[in-house]
Amino acid sequence: MIYYWLYPYADRFGALNVLRYVPFRVLAATMTALLLTFGLYPWFIRRLQSKQIGQVVRVEGPESHLSKAGTPTMGGALMLLALVLSTVLWADPRNRMVWVVTAITACFGVVGYIDDAAKVRKKDTGGLAGRWKLAIQFAVAIAVCTYLYYGHEGLPPDWLEVRHRMSVPFVKFLPADVLAARGEAPTYLPPWFWVAFASFVIVGTSNAVNLTDGLDGLAIGPVMVNAATYAILAYLSGVILFERPVAQYLFIPRLESAEELSIYCASVIGVGFGFLWFNTYPAQVFMGDVGSLALGGGLGALAVVTKNELLSVLLGGIFVVEAVSVIVQVGWFKATGKRIFLMAPIHHHFEKKGWPEPKVIVRFWIISIMLAVASLATLKLR
Repeated sequence: MIYYWLYPYADRFGALNVLRYVPFRVLAATMTALLLTFGLYPWFIRRLQSKQIGQVVRVEGPESHLSKAGTPTMGGALMLLALVLSTVLWADPRNRMVWVVTAITACFGVVGYIDDAAKVRKKDTGGLAGRWKLAIQFAVAIAVCTYLYYGHEGLPPDWLEVRHRMSVPFVKFLPADVLAARGEAPTYLPPWFWVAFASFVIVGTSNAVNLTDGLDGLAIGPVMVNAATYAILAYLSGVILFERPVAQYLFIPRLESAEELSIYCASVIGVGFGFLWFNTYPAQVFMGDVGSLALGGGLGALAVVTKNELLSVLLGGIFVVEAVSVIVQVGWFKATGKRIFLMAPIHHHFEKKGWPEPKVIVRFWIISIMLAVASLATLKLR
């Protein structure tokens, strides 16, 4: 909104010309989100304590977690507010892709809030029934993805050109006109397949981040690493250097509209740092499902609108492994009555093996950073 309101006056006030540069607004969004969360969390934590909105701990979990019972939860509500506010303030409001990602984040945050509220009310770890949670998430994701495929009104032309094509890591993404010059035809995905696949990426990422959020600071670290990587990918998809799109040089989808998404990513990083100050071990507040489902949904939406659906499996490898560990554990136990891991998700397995909680957290962060580096390396290994 600041860009929309003030940039038209740049010809009269030269200092406002800086608003045209995405990197400046990226820094501004980061600082806005950071200051909002860092400044408001002490008050917000006191409010949660006064309302007795505390964490409910699984009895069968690690014994070290019993001391966490009663720690204020639903702290993700403030993260969500700061994230949306800083994005709206500094992004160009005419960019539909920013609104798409922000809308998914907010809607999934509402689902998480309902789940958290049910847990607090019932004083039990079972909140909103899983089938209802997934049903609402898929309904939102399918509606948004259907709009992204069929809703030509207001969507950027560059997106409409590539929406039905798949970007594959390590493989050059050639524009349709280049393929035509070669006598080759681009492979288009069937509409139903793309909508279903994109919806699965969004919902799957959301719930994978939710499963990862089991230790102090464990989830927010990889979330920030993923957001920073998507910020780079989004910026490179849209930026023009020396009168040539960088996307052409890197053989990635050319999406000028994606450049503005780096501001959303910067807001995620800002709220992440502000939250981590209070969530680092031992945590003073937990994000709850209102935070993890929202942030995960946002990352999934970023993967879809930047055409990095497949790359998200590598980039979000920590989230993927956490989710797979739960699926494998449940499936194997139902089939054989035995467990593969001491406890799932897998971060609890390492706790049960005697790893101190900070060691699990930092090592998962390190792995996430390594996966981000590998994901960026795919830009050149094509």
